[in-house]
Amino acid sequence: MTPKKILNANEISIILHRLSFQLIEDHNDFSETVLIAIQPRGVLLAERILRLLSKESCQVQLGLLDITFYRDDFRRSEKVLTANKTKLDFSIENKTVVLIDDVLYTGRSIRSALDAIQSYGRPKAVQLLNLIDRRFSRELPIQPDYCGIQVDSRLNQKVKVKWKERDEEDSVYLFKNKE
Repeated sequence: MTPKKILNANEISIILHRLSFQLIEDHNDFSETVLIAIQPRGVLLAERILRLLSKESCQVQLGLLDITFYRDDFRRSEKVLTANKTKLDFSIENKTVVLIDDVLYTGRSIRSALDAIQSYGRPKAVQLLNLIDRRFSRELPIQPDYCGIQVDSRLNQKVKVKWKERDEEDSVYLFKNKE
């Protein structure tokens, strides 16, 4: 299967602006809200959102969360998992945490992130922001509060988000997994 481009750079930009304004509508001055990007794939999305919020004069704190050691498949396979750095320079106690990741697939990464967050305090609420929601692939009852688009895909397909900062283009592709 030739990769199918789902989103181009212009469409991603429109979606990111919409998501940013939805956050502003719901959280006003962000004094009681923090953003936490799930490492590694949520970081570039969160940084883009943060830049857009800053243009609207919103002061928002951004943290980075590594979920490697909270994953339910940790040490269950021969594949060596590489940990990233967690960077939370602020308290999440009694704050609304907006978790950010690029693709919501089975929900297992989000479950891991929820477990990891509990190690840093007890938030007032946790919300989820995703660029892509693969809604028919869920294994856990997790849904995004903020969603760029929903993509209906088969289990043998993969969604790949590309960012200009890392991949030299902003785009989202759907392609068949290699068996």
